[in-house]
Amino acid sequence: MATLFLDLTPLRASRGFRVVFVARTVSLFGIGLAQVALPVQVFGLTGSSAQVGLVSLAMAIALLCGTLLGGVLADRGDRRTLIVRARTLAIAAGVVLLVNAAVPSPSLGALYLADVVNGFSGGLSSTVLMAVSPTLVGRAHLPAAGALMTLTTQVGMIVSPSVGGLLIAGPGLTATYGIAVAAAVITAVTLRALPSLPPASGSAEQRHPVHAMAEGLRYVVRTPVVLGLMVIDLFPMLLAMPNALFPAVAAERFGGDPAVTGLFFTAPAIGAMIAALTSGWTGSLRRPGWVLFGAIALWGLGVLGFGLSSVVWLAVVLLAVSGFGDAVSEILRRALIQSATPDELQGRVSSLWLSQATVGSAAGNTVAGFAGRFLGTGVTLVAGGALCVAGALATTLSTRGLRAARTDATLES
Repeated sequence: MATLFLDLTPLRASRGFRVVFVARTVSLFGIGLAQVALPVQVFGLTGSSAQVGLVSLAMAIALLCGTLLGGVLADRGDRRTLIVRARTLAIAAGVVLLVNAAVPSPSLGALYLADVVNGFSGGLSSTVLMAVSPTLVGRAHLPAAGALMTLTTQVGMIVSPSVGGLLIAGPGLTATYGIAVAAAVITAVTLRALPSLPPASGSAEQRHPVHAMAEGLRYVVRTPVVLGLMVIDLFPMLLAMPNALFPAVAAERFGGDPAVTGLFFTAPAIGAMIAALTSGWTGSLRRPGWVLFGAIALWGLGVLGFGLSSVVWLAVVLLAVSGFGDAVSEILRRALIQSATPDELQGRVSSLWLSQATVGSAAGNTVAGFAGRFLGTGVTLVAGGALCVAGALATTLSTRGLRAARTDATLES
């Protein structure tokens, strides 16, 4: 039973990881508050859902740019300095949101500016935090560290929106942004306690950023296990992302009840949190590549079952199963990629993986939305789930390095 529950070894053994864990938890809470408040304010100013979508798009583009640049910078100099500067930039963005909410006539342009800066700083810091994990915890504890990071993400997804909604309805937007700024300040101050974290060598230091990123891309393409991890991740992201179809499924099968739609959005996060809390076994796997396939298959089968379900409780359970598989998949993919990547390339390879996740999730929801319109929600969900399982199986069978992958040492291609 001891191997079932969340492994806390990284927190006990590494002071640096404790710092990162606390800082990330506080940071995600503050970011979650801002992500709820900002679209509410944009819609209140404009009355336009299109403007809300454009603000989100601008943030996503900035997040992608920050992620890619963060990968290069993380392999050039001290990673601690870069993380602190990125979170300090987030403080500046938060202050803009706070002041803008407090003035009599808030500016839409200021909201765009702050959201872009927030997205850019978030991309920078996320990439660097992923790059420093092997240094802070050691390769043997990467699955446990990944599970702890996944837990902070899921808690943030569940807690922040709820608290944000209560704050906006109560004290208002200014107080919500004020708490978000306080969280950003606490995060930056906490991260200053990290030791110096230079990369193993300055392989990217003298290169043009484009050439440095190309070096990271060549490593991904030439290393079978890393390439296999990138490819296998495409199938669930592009084919088994049902979020865009939640309102339609609720309307078609469950009378359009907003509470049901809310349950659909919450269920995967609950399943993912359960996976993180019971993830102790992920650190002692002899064949994590095959378990990764099983997790992605569980993800796809959960979506397939959701597409067939006509009972609310069963639909919610199947989405939670899908979220469970998603979280286990993320824990293993993160650990395997970090284990297979030398320290001097951690930043760039991490940025490519995180960029794929950012773009892939958005593309997957777009595919689901259009396919649902032309094929119907049921066909889209069932076919997407089945193709996700088939694609993951084909990738596992065709990639020997992925089948034989380990998380406790750097892999040789």
